[in-house]
Amino acid sequence: MAKLEYDEDGRLLFTEEMKEEYTILAPQMAPYHFDYLIYAMRSEGYKAELLTNDDYELIHEGMKYSHNDICVPAMLVIGQFIDAIKKTEHDVHKVALVIAQTGGGCRASNYIQILRKALKKARLEFVPVISVNPSGFEKNPGFEITPRLFHKLHDALLFGDTMMTLTHQIRPYEKEEGATERLKAEIDKEVEAYFQHRFPLTWGKSIRLCMSIIERFKSIGVEKTPRPKVGIVGEIYVKYSPLGNNRLEQTLEKEGVEVVIPPLYDFFLYSFDSRALDIKRYGGPRRERWILKFLVAYIEFWRENIRKKIRKSGFEAPISYKKLRSLSDGFIDVGTHIGEGWLLAAEMVDLIEHGAPNIVCTQPFGCLPNHIVGKGMLKKLKSHYPQSNIVPIDYDTSASKINQLNRITLMITNAFRNFESGRG
Repeated sequence: MAKLEYDEDGRLLFTEEMKEEYTILAPQMAPYHFDYLIYAMRSEGYKAELLTNDDYELIHEGMKYSHNDICVPAMLVIGQFIDAIKKTEHDVHKVALVIAQTGGGCRASNYIQILRKALKKARLEFVPVISVNPSGFEKNPGFEITPRLFHKLHDALLFGDTMMTLTHQIRPYEKEEGATERLKAEIDKEVEAYFQHRFPLTWGKSIRLCMSIIERFKSIGVEKTPRPKVGIVGEIYVKYSPLGNNRLEQTLEKEGVEVVIPPLYDFFLYSFDSRALDIKRYGGPRRERWILKFLVAYIEFWRENIRKKIRKSGFEAPISYKKLRSLSDGFIDVGTHIGEGWLLAAEMVDLIEHGAPNIVCTQPFGCLPNHIVGKGMLKKLKSHYPQSNIVPIDYDTSASKINQLNRITLMITNAFRNFESGRG
């Protein structure tokens, strides 16, 4: 068994020896993306495993070992982790946890410490917690984002966004039920095999795979019966996570609408760009600012190749990050970037202007920044876009699922009424 090692601050480290012996558990946040992120980690020698325990009741496990004032996403992730450790088939002394930190001023940075306190309270303090972040803090000898792994994680996000965009535009219209899911299962296997490469950078190889994915989705038989489009925005976790939003995507599709969810990669570009803007406005390392700006430009160059192919194949492609950023003008300053900040408002404007004026704004309990930039924007958006049909939905430990469904159903009823009258 690996010897436990601690840094000078008493933090339990994930050591090189642990890399060989330990299984790293990761929370599920974005179903179209996180499987691919796990494939990327496994290809670099990590024993990574994506958690599948997704009963909303496990939030009570999170509440048991934390406190009621933290946000719902934190309670869900903590609950999912502790529940998984208790039920794991692995030796509990040979599991580690991995969690992302963005470096911002909200739970995405701070609840890693709450997670460690929760583990201690659950008498699991011997379980190491790995931070994946772009800022270089909380380094571990046994876990490193090498250039090759970084590029594979980049590819995973490209593949995930492509799959999500195409699935939402095909699945509601498929002639043969289940055709989209079967194709997705085939592509998942190909993506897992793709990540076994040992090249430092693959350049166009990932783009060619994306092109192939687009062509194969194009071959699925569809019957394009016009229907309303409903967008999903909000706090990053409850926006994408079926566990966090009570399977909102499936609920909406069952009601006969086409779901539109903005790309996950936009959030990461927003995080890089926000840090670069802070350095410009308030001072900081110029070198870091230019690296961040180059990184955004580099990622956008490859994303644009995919967007062009999506458009050429007859699908609707997401807009560029630069265009998305400009949509916040007149609504909210780009310096507002606690939580989802200006990105949340810009995504709502994008949806409205591109045929999806019906929007579910997911708001978790305890996430004050997103209540401000989400609910706080509704009056201004409604004034500017009278056709908008936006409903904020609270995801709370005490929120009734029936109440959530009633409000969503009312929004969908209005969506169909407006659609039939030609207003949305």
